[in-house]
Amino acid sequence: MSTTAVTGVDAWGAPAPVLSFSPVVLSVPGRPVDLQVRVSAPATGTGLAVILLSHGQGASNNLSSLNGYAPLAGSWAAHGFVVIQPTHLSSRTLSHQVADAPGAPFFWRARAEDMSHILDRLDIIEKAVPSLAGRIDHTKVAVAGHSFGGFTSSLLLGARVTDPDEGEVSLLEPRIKAGVLLAAPGRGDVLDGPMADALPVLRTIDFSTMNTPALVVVGDKDDSRHFTAMGPDWHADPYTLAPGPKALLTLFGAEHGLGGIAGYDAAETTDESPGRVAALARLSAAYLHTRLHSRALTWQAAIEALRTDPDPTGRVESK
Repeated sequence: MSTTAVTGVDAWGAPAPVLSFSPVVLSVPGRPVDLQVRVSAPATGTGLAVILLSHGQGASNNLSSLNGYAPLAGSWAAHGFVVIQPTHLSSRTLSHQVADAPGAPFFWRARAEDMSHILDRLDIIEKAVPSLAGRIDHTKVAVAGHSFGGFTSSLLLGARVTDPDEGEVSLLEPRIKAGVLLAAPGRGDVLDGPMADALPVLRTIDFSTMNTPALVVVGDKDDSRHFTAMGPDWHADPYTLAPGPKALLTLFGAEHGLGGIAGYDAAETTDESPGRVAALARLSAAYLHTRLHSRALTWQAAIEALRTDPDPTGRVESK
């Protein structure tokens, strides 16, 4: 295991202008409403890797949808990724349409299935977005998710849960080659907060099968008492309990919003820090760039550049 101090990440090229297009509407048989996504991409470049970004369940009515997480989506797209953001059925923007649908209100299984539906229709998405056709490398796919979106991403990366009616459930998506878990839920045997009974599936999560490489991002002030009294270490469980290769980024002073990743000037951000958000966006992009381009040294170079920084905003561990 290694540990490195972190403050930010030097870009590996000048950020590109970004095009953002929404909604791309995908028809999915059996889904109570069409699947709508936002696509953000650099204005130029080919062979672009894809990041599927799963929103959380924050206090705002609209950020938990394809309209949220602009600070991350914009930065990732500027650094050469195609970022695809679905509006999951659990979004408050759809609550008036799907309140009585099976799986409501959290739709934990459908959220993961949304990402597989997107990959099944990647050709359609590519053709629907102006100037994007022929520019995506369909073999280079990552997933990222914040909070409940981190749980969604954990399932796609190989973590398993137990359904009372079906037994053990695996939603592993083999087309996804790497992930970023942002303030994701941890183990289930320590859940004692008021939300524990609302999401009983969280009690059953097993990270021992989450073999896909991932960067786990936590804030050392992210004390999610509505789920557990374990403290900030709970969010590091996807790193601690999963097999390698994994990396853990701990952001000093960060709470659940990790500086404000859900949206610019969002009311629920209790630890607003544009500098922290910029560092997180650039560091996570460097991690995924290296994971999806096997010969790239972007992640290693970024870590090495930060090794001697006198005022770190976080630390990185790896296994």
